[in-house]
Amino acid sequence: METEKKPLIILTGPTAVGKTDLSIALAKAVNGAVISADSMQVYRYMDIGSAKISKKGMQGVPHYLVDEFMPDEEFNVVKFQEYAKRYLKEIYEKGQIPILVGGTGFYIQAVLYDIDFTSEREDTAYREQLEQLAKEHGAEYLHQMLEKVDAASAKAIHPNNVKRVIRALEFYEKTGRTISSHNEQEREKESPYNAAYFVLNDDRNEIYRRIDQRVDQMMQAGLIEEVRRLKDRGYTKDMVSMQGLGYKEILDYLDGNTTLEEAVYILKRDTRHFAKRQLTWFRREREVIWVEKEKFSHDNEKILDFMKKELTERGIL
Repeated sequence: METEKKPLIILTGPTAVGKTDLSIALAKAVNGAVISADSMQVYRYMDIGSAKISKKGMQGVPHYLVDEFMPDEEFNVVKFQEYAKRYLKEIYEKGQIPILVGGTGFYIQAVLYDIDFTSEREDTAYREQLEQLAKEHGAEYLHQMLEKVDAASAKAIHPNNVKRVIRALEFYEKTGRTISSHNEQEREKESPYNAAYFVLNDDRNEIYRRIDQRVDQMMQAGLIEEVRRLKDRGYTKDMVSMQGLGYKEILDYLDGNTTLEEAVYILKRDTRHFAKRQLTWFRREREVIWVEKEKFSHDNEKILDFMKKELTERGIL
């Protein structure tokens, strides 16, 4: 079936569900190239804590937006969209199919629906005022401010994610509209792509088991040393990158704010909470193809066959 829209495959799901292995098999099967939709794997020197795919693990499949930014550079959804669109063009020119792989739902949404961020011009004075309030009164104070003007965003954004809380408050200050209603409106747009949006999922207990196992493996692989090296390079906890799961907890331990046992416990707990929030996000999305691993006996070959069938029916293959 011929279509004017260019093909786009999305493979997402909660953290530790097994997206990486499946994405490589999928890319090989469809002549695809991967664009990472992950807010942490984009940073250099942050390999263990971000569960970054290795060069060997890529098995020759081209990967974009992995290891492209320094940890002190700000990377956000606007920048992600800008780079992803550039790479989509490059991938299409090579005659390949782009596969967006990662668990950052808002990044995926920004590309899939080509969300318009032009109204979000910077207002540094108001931003600095909010940053000062966060320093003086804490993250929770700012989050309560957001709750008063945009309850939907406050529910969706974790109080500790100060950058996103500030962005939502800024948007309201500048436009008089809530960022949640703006995003909802943008989500209703028709996608400019012929897209297949796969969400890989598993039994919740199995996901939680895999998260615990992954954190233990990260510790064995040298996560403490990785965070220590970043700290020695001058990267601090007020940077977006160092607020990532696995980094802020170990940084707290290195700064003497928690014991190692507490840091590991918090990391496992917060990663489980994160997985839960990811699934809530994907359940809100439209036209999603849920891939429940249990139904396929956790067999990637069977999952791949199912995905190829769906891609053929949609005219992507």
